[in-house]
Amino acid sequence: MPIYRIIVDIGERQLYLLDGDRVVDQYPVGVGKMVTRTPTGDFRIINKQLNPGGPFGVLWMGLSKPHYGIHGTNDPSSIGRMVSHGCIRMYNEDVLRLSALVPIGTRVTIRP
Repeated sequence: MPIYRIIVDIGERQLYLLDGDRVVDQYPVGVGKMVTRTPTGDFRIINKQLNPGGPFGVLWMGLSKPHYGIHGTNDPSSIGRMVSHGCIRMYNEDVLRLSALVPIGTRVTIRP
């Protein structure tokens, strides 16, 4: 049974899904703007919500840092750019695929 964890590399604008120390998938992401940077550190996924509405696309996965999460987007052109208020944006199909694999409690490391 896999033990998944997530690493988000802000500089590369990539999210990596790891099983142990092995990268099993990677996804392009949008990250926080200069004035609303994505926080760095170690967090956990604490909740999931399908179809949260607004700019969050098809799915929201809340992080243990209040008001921050990994979510889909209603603006696919924002992926790969520094455009969010600090959250990690993913293509809707990617966030659905990732959410199906990672349970609540999954460790998320965000690095500069």
